[in-house]
Amino acid sequence: MRIPILKLNDMLLVSIQVVLDDQSALTLQEDLLQKIHETSASGVVMDLTSLDMIDSFIAKVLGDMVDMAELMGTKVVLTGIQPAVAITLIELGISLPNILTALDLEKGIELLRNAVIDDE
Repeated sequence: MRIPILKLNDMLLVSIQVVLDDQSALTLQEDLLQKIHETSASGVVMDLTSLDMIDSFIAKVLGDMVDMAELMGTKVVLTGIQPAVAITLIELGISLPNILTALDLEKGIELLRNAVIDDE
């Protein structure tokens, strides 16, 4: 099952509503990069609100997605990180440096707009 990627003005919105396994995470990575290429989106908001578990591989793929998108000139904001996910990331020793985060989708869109304006 593919995760939908919606275009909203000059940004993309990804809302992960399914349990991410290794293959679906890699598929999302490919789909997102292709959509960035097709739309020339200036930013991506990735909503993780429904994601209540994460492992080291999924965390690495998310971090790689952010790095790859930024190589393509697109800012990424992760929103809705659940407390259990944050705890797991810290306990696993996983660091996601330079990744913009926000508590919810609304704040994530605002943060992304400000980040894109600052880069112009």
